Amino acid sequence: MMQKTRQQLGGADVRHTPVAPTRTQRLASGGEIDAHRHDDHQIVYASQGTVAVTTDAGSWVAPATRALWIPAGTVHRHQAHGELDLHLVGLPAAENPLCLDKPAVLAVSPLLRELIVAHTRDPEDHSPPRLRLRAVLLDQLKASPEQPLHLPTPTDPLLRRLHEILRADPADGRSLDDLGREIGAGARTLSRRLRDELGLTYPQWRTQVRLHHALVLLAENTPVTAVAHRCGWSSASTFIDVYRRTFGHTPGSRP
Repeated sequence: MMQKTRQQLGGADVRHTPVAPTRTQRLASGGEIDAHRHDDHQIVYASQGTVAVTTDAGSWVAPATRALWIPAGTVHRHQAHGELDLHLVGLPAAENPLCLDKPAVLAVSPLLRELIVAHTRDPEDHSPPRLRLRAVLLDQLKASPEQPLHLPTPTDPLLRRLHEILRADPADGRSLDDLGREIGAGARTLSRRLRDELGLTYPQWRTQVRLHHALVLLAENTPVTAVAHRCGWSSASTFIDVYRRTFGHTPGSRP
């Protein structure tokens, strides 16, 4: 029988479920799975809706064309944006087809999507056909490229203040000079710290913040034009172009 323990970590009550489950479950929009960790790796995929996974290192958001890789031991929590069909695949810690030791967003091909959905439909089935399906699933994972959809949480106090401003209003179009004056730092200092800590320029980081917010709004059925406006793009066409280049399809189409 699976044992569950709880521990205190960083002031938060963190649930420890040693075995990462393989299953399908529904989550209502806004629903959450509280902070927890596994001794196994886990693949998290939403065939409907958008799932966000948060760790101490930042947030990862995945629509239906993406899956999330959660390495063994990572404390994380899930949140549903839109009605969520959540598919979870647990893998033993010794089995790491991706050779990744940090959370990541992965591209999900139509074939991989169907493999994940089928594999999580009946987790108690241990028949040879299902074992063969699992083997193909692992092969497809190895061929799944990592996607740059991580929104890192900075540790630098100045960058944290900048992060709070952008998260509160992704449409804030002020320059880094203007924002720097508000938080008491020069644009050159902020740019250097962004590059040193996150490996991003300010425009790259702001685009990541805006895309994350856009995914949440789209999952809540916000019209594309309104999403573009609320996330700071100058026009719907500009937003659609950025979205297509990032996700491989337009925000109004179903992948």
